[in-house]
Amino acid sequence: MELRHLRYFLAVGEALNFTRAAAQLRVAQPALSRQMQDLEDEMGVDLLRRSPRGVTLTAEGKLFLEEVRELLKRVDESVEKVRALARGEYGQLHIGYAPSPTVEILPPALAAFQKAVPRVKVLLHDLSSDELIAGLRNATLELAIMVQPAGDQTAGIEFELLRTYPLCVAMSAAHPFARLKSVPLEKLAAEPLVGLRRKDYSESYRFLERMFAPIRAKPRIAVECDSASSLITEVETGRGIALSSTIFKLVAGKRLVYRPLTGTAEALSVGITRATNGDVTPAGERFCEILRKISVGAASNKPKPARSF
Repeated sequence: MELRHLRYFLAVGEALNFTRAAAQLRVAQPALSRQMQDLEDEMGVDLLRRSPRGVTLTAEGKLFLEEVRELLKRVDESVEKVRALARGEYGQLHIGYAPSPTVEILPPALAAFQKAVPRVKVLLHDLSSDELIAGLRNATLELAIMVQPAGDQTAGIEFELLRTYPLCVAMSAAHPFARLKSVPLEKLAAEPLVGLRRKDYSESYRFLERMFAPIRAKPRIAVECDSASSLITEVETGRGIALSSTIFKLVAGKRLVYRPLTGTAEALSVGITRATNGDVTPAGERFCEILRKISVGAASNKPKPARSF
């Protein structure tokens, strides 16, 4: 039994006339009659009653007609879904992200993507940088929007730059640095720092060590936090200051004070990360296209200098 047998039977069962069904199917009537006889022989039941006046359905034929109608509907829907998947218009998209660095580009990109392809379900995964890399490598994530990987994280990983943000120092309003117009790197090196937890955000510590290396200093980490919200709280209460970027104001708002960091050319690079040998679906590629457009628009609206925060 093949799909064509079912489509032929559906046409005959709905038309109740071999001539009309054959014309609809664009096949010869004798060939259609033989196909229906073959179908009945294979099933071992009579589906049709033939007479000079036309065709009627047996009880078995009526039941089979209902089943065939539903089956072919599902087949057509399945074919359409697969084609939509190939066009990037259907399916699920697992996206990992770092909340704070992506706050400018990810929300508008998601809104634009869902408007363009509403049948693609985007599943977001808020993870640490090391977890994002692990998710890309084990294929539980298709893409990750995050800070540029470094060191061991780069093996088998591709990074596409979207936005670069200048570095600044975040502090409480009561901190002495709040009276400065900018903070030199040498002064930052002497202060207790609040950072994210080393075991989950190992690249942050490599970044700090690389930044302080030219002045032969090491970062003084006073507090390690498991999230951006706890980092904001620790800085706000005066337990230390934090190396940040100009985009961080969109997360912390007016709870903290920001001053530009001088004495370093380092910056925060944010972009699309994927596994080198990973499988990015057409929907994933469409999402990347939208991210690129959103990032270009965001770059033309650069954040104000940190001293005006």
